[in-house]
Amino acid sequence: MDIAGFAQQYWPLMALALWFGYKWWNARRVKALLPELVKNGATVVDVRSAAEFAGGSAPGSVNIPLPELGSRLSEIPTTAPVVLCCASGTRSGMAKMVLKKNGYQQVFNIGKWSNLLG
Repeated sequence: MDIAGFAQQYWPLMALALWFGYKWWNARRVKALLPELVKNGATVVDVRSAAEFAGGSAPGSVNIPLPELGSRLSEIPTTAPVVLCCASGTRSGMAKMVLKKNGYQQVFNIGKWSNLLG
């Protein structure tokens, strides 16, 4: 099988691998930036459900479940960085889009909340 045939047959699998690779890389990038973001007054928002948050969370994080985010934007300062997390990085990715659409400039998705622990 030539490369074109391989790509045509396996493009969905390759796209999925690229997506997960990007999520992994981006979480590592934000984790490396975290000390500087915290120094600059970052707000850490966990967008998991209240029950998930109660089961474990990073110290200093604020719980605003994704379905409530739009109505609770006033709780998140617009002048400092915002670091978002959830269980896998998917909901926090959606939350990042919500914040960006509402004028937040410095928004970072660290992925899993456990990435905040060290």
